Amino acid sequence: MIRFLLPSLLLLLSLARGADDRPNILLIFTDDQGYNDVGCYGSEIPTPNIDRIAEEGIKFTQFYSASSICTPSRFGLLTGRNPIRSQHQLLSALMFMADEHAETGIQKHETTIAEILRDRGGYDTALIGKWHLGHGKEELLPLNHGFDTFIGHTGGCIDFFTMTYGIIPDWYNGSQHVSENGYATDLITEEAVEYLSHGAGRKKPFFLYLAYNAPHFGKGYSPSEAKPVNLMQPQAAELKRASFIEDKIRREFAAMTISLDDGVGTVLQALDDNHLTENTLVIFLTDHGGDPTYGGSNLPLRGKKATLFEGGIRVPCLMRWPGKVKAGAVEETPFSALDLFPTFSEMAKVDLGENDLFDGMSLLPALVGSEDANSERSFLWQTGSHAELGRKSWLAYRQGDWKYVNSPQEGEFLFRIDQDPNETRNLKSENPDQFESLKNSAESKARSLRPRGEE
Repeated sequence: MIRFLLPSLLLLLSLARGADDRPNILLIFTDDQGYNDVGCYGSEIPTPNIDRIAEEGIKFTQFYSASSICTPSRFGLLTGRNPIRSQHQLLSALMFMADEHAETGIQKHETTIAEILRDRGGYDTALIGKWHLGHGKEELLPLNHGFDTFIGHTGGCIDFFTMTYGIIPDWYNGSQHVSENGYATDLITEEAVEYLSHGAGRKKPFFLYLAYNAPHFGKGYSPSEAKPVNLMQPQAAELKRASFIEDKIRREFAAMTISLDDGVGTVLQALDDNHLTENTLVIFLTDHGGDPTYGGSNLPLRGKKATLFEGGIRVPCLMRWPGKVKAGAVEETPFSALDLFPTFSEMAKVDLGENDLFDGMSLLPALVGSEDANSERSFLWQTGSHAELGRKSWLAYRQGDWKYVNSPQEGEFLFRIDQDPNETRNLKSENPDQFESLKNSAESKARSLRPRGEE
């Protein structure tokens, strides 16, 4: 467990001229978008609006998701806790139609950053888009976990045109199902613009968690088979804009990404139009690596979604905060989505005490350039086995520049990430002592984080 005393006096003096100066926070979180699916990270897919955040802010080159799978990635992001700690062992994707998952999800005692910001920081909080931390029971929905507003869906994916999971309704306004027509990416953008339109007159700062479901595949329905099916669901106009890409699936993925980028541009414009830009921290982040089966790419990194090679967990991350973050900056120090919980708390001037459990560290000092970040820290990941999706459990641990990986299909590995970020050379036999040390640390730390009864 990592605990930090927040906030530091010097940082408070430099940022806090009064309670009204606490920033708004806009967290844009996308779905199945890999390291090579954003223009400023080298992708052939044009994402000028997302790239604008990098041009006007900071680009992280070694930012890690909390997991390589949707549900645990979101649990870690919102709670600041390693998903291994989750009471229901949320280490795999919650399946929307599986009865055994109908009561599974984030629990009341698993505090989200939305709860911290709302209840202790006085923020207005909203989730627009994808939840994927529980469905079916009302106590699992976002309104019971710190969000004043929830508009979106609860499952892992949705039909982009009908807002259903196959043919099952899964679009909410608050805790109620509502019927919507349109295109999911556009609807999420429109709801965000509407929310931001009240920003200038809002007396509270806001936290908007804008969780796009794009460019993840859609969940359509096959009448002939009478079951849901996975479909790429681009719009025709954006498909034409991606016509230069030869591979059909990659082209469809690119078209969905272009729609997403258009949405990001519209949201950034809404900040400008409502005079919110100067006092809003904007974060663009993806949930984990892309899935090449559905058009995603993590090249040149090894691995993909649901693996713990770099391609599964190293993700694009950009942040913009005018006047605080230097435009065009690049940060090469490793950070994690777990770090956003203490970072947002510090920005909101919420003092996290001894009873607040979190596994990250505030990246605010590095963000504003007040001190160097710790490059020798450790990171731990574990995914759960999932028979329905044909997945087995993975374990990985990074300490400084060294990384241990246990793959159920390929065996165990030791890498030097600083020298070999694409994980091409297994150093296990050349460095047996280092290998055993990291392996033992990974296994013991994973055991120590599991809730009682899960050892």
